[in-house]
Amino acid sequence: MSCDISHGRLEPCKDIVGGLKNLYVLNYGHYDETDITYDTALGYEDVITAISLNPIAPATTTSIYRFELKGTNSFETTITSSRENGTTFFEQVLSVQLKKQDAITHKQVKLLSYGRPNIIVETNAGQYFIAGLFRGMDVTAGTISNGTALGDMNGYSLTFTGQEATPANFLDCNTEAQLLVLLNNPTLVTN
Repeated sequence: MSCDISHGRLEPCKDIVGGLKNLYVLNYGHYDETDITYDTALGYEDVITAISLNPIAPATTTSIYRFELKGTNSFETTITSSRENGTTFFEQVLSVQLKKQDAITHKQVKLLSYGRPNIIVETNAGQYFIAGLFRGMDVTAGTISNGTALGDMNGYSLTFTGQEATPANFLDCNTEAQLLVLLNNPTLVTN
């Protein structure tokens, strides 16, 4: 039966940290959903080892956009399973704070709100996940804040939400250079 588990789990060492380091934005539809390669090792079949760019997408396909993160940012997946309906889905929620307002970021926040990008999340532990793999991630909440007091937040708080049939997939990479190879070497845009 396809829902029978195949592995157990030992208690791991306490050698990992939480939090997010970067997020990488891919415009929706700029990779070929039918050309995703998964690991074939038992237990790792949901790990993505390669994603091909979509040959019919616009020329901007070859770009991926990095947003550096520091501070209060989170990525969580909520499992919703219904015995009555026979359904299970995974809601992926990414909450980020982008500090300091500027005209370029203002426009990008607007475009992110209009679109439904695929987002790669890099954790402080060096793990990479792709959120919104098939349906994209929507901005479902956000604020543009100037604060009240001198020490208050000046910037953007955004919440992205995606619903998928599976949890966010691990990507088979540990560094940004490996990520770019996995994505077939897109141009990395950092500002």
